Amino acid sequence: MGTEIERKFLVTSGIWRAGAGPGIRLRQGYLHAGTPVVRIRQAGELAFLTIKGPGLLARAEYEYPIPPEDAEAMLASLCPPPIIDKTRHRLALDGLTWEIDEFAGHLAGLVLAEIELASPDEPFARPAWLGSEVTEDPRYQNAALSRAPGPPG
Repeated sequence: MGTEIERKFLVTSGIWRAGAGPGIRLRQGYLHAGTPVVRIRQAGELAFLTIKGPGLLARAEYEYPIPPEDAEAMLASLCPPPIIDKTRHRLALDGLTWEIDEFAGHLAGLVLAEIELASPDEPFARPAWLGSEVTEDPRYQNAALSRAPGPPG
């Protein structure tokens, strides 16, 4: 079993762009947005089925590659709209990797940063572009965002 330990923050400025790569487009939908979360994700030319257990900061996570054409079919026919559309950028800082997601479509304007940690209390430096932490706010979980009419706020 894999365990994901992740903290999530709002992003308050574009300063992070100077060190980030070009990003990859992600499209994702939810076969089940409750517990467990069952997600279909297209990431560029790749696709995955992901199952996540309960929790916000730490939870079980299983991810399996699937054929991209299957993912496209499931996003179109099995996942209720709207589909999350975002560009993910990676930024290495102080030995850790930040993932910064810029949302499009119904969530346009929302920018979130996530960092995966080895333990819930692992220390890390907070970049100047980080805003409020939203790890424990269920409105900012992607499964909830997929059902929201727009960005939380």
